[in-house]
Amino acid sequence: MKIGLISDSFRLPFAESISAAAKLGVTGVQKYMTGGPFTAENFTSEQLREIRDIMDSNGLIFSAICGDFGIDLDNDAVIERSRRVLDKAKELGCSIVTTHIGHIEDGDSPRMEKLRNNCYKLAAYADSMNSKFACETGTEKAVAMKKFLDDLGAKSLATNMDPANLVMVAKDDPVQAVYTLKDYIVHTHAKDGIVTDQTKHGWLEVPLGTGGVDWDNYLKALNDIGYQGYLTIEREVGDNPAADIAMAVDFLKGKLSALNIQLG
Repeated sequence: MKIGLISDSFRLPFAESISAAAKLGVTGVQKYMTGGPFTAENFTSEQLREIRDIMDSNGLIFSAICGDFGIDLDNDAVIERSRRVLDKAKELGCSIVTTHIGHIEDGDSPRMEKLRNNCYKLAAYADSMNSKFACETGTEKAVAMKKFLDDLGAKSLATNMDPANLVMVAKDDPVQAVYTLKDYIVHTHAKDGIVTDQTKHGWLEVPLGTGGVDWDNYLKALNDIGYQGYLTIEREVGDNPAADIAMAVDFLKGKLSALNIQLG
């Protein structure tokens, strides 16, 4: 397995965040491509070349690109923008785009029909360029995500596994979720969290290794299914994300070594 991080978590300009990532010894980063200077529709050839140069000079690759616009995929407005993210990600040498598609409901409804149709369209577009469009685990349990993906039968529709989301929001077991979604996992987030009545959401993201994710058995499960991709550290809160990210890199390296899982 490989260790990466979401460069936006540093809350620094792009070039500085990539330099900070390289200094921590990770090999890949995930980057949002949905707003500000990193908006897919606005990229010029010169900007893409500058991004590639920054990545190459730091010895890093993109583990994935995040195409999450904060809009559920039952909204047609997000489809063309997501296609452009897939395009630009490919130009940056990245074949995985991740997003939250919106809550997967049981049964049929006009909303679910629209969600299925739009996901299928984006999966077909990803397939045309040999890429993957990965739905992040979120508010539904893993069995619901698997049924959704199975029913669509779209070759390029995949899963970005986020164990903390399963613990915090779906109240699901990330270890079992790995086995449930084993045929679809192409990227993972390394994030941790707890259920609590001390926040308005009912959950709280916490530094890696201090929350409800059973990291020993979670990493064993990923190893069992033959996963050799990225464990991409995500830190969305906290007063000192750089320190939390550095601690998370050390935590993952220690866990992988203790479990005799090879670090790529």
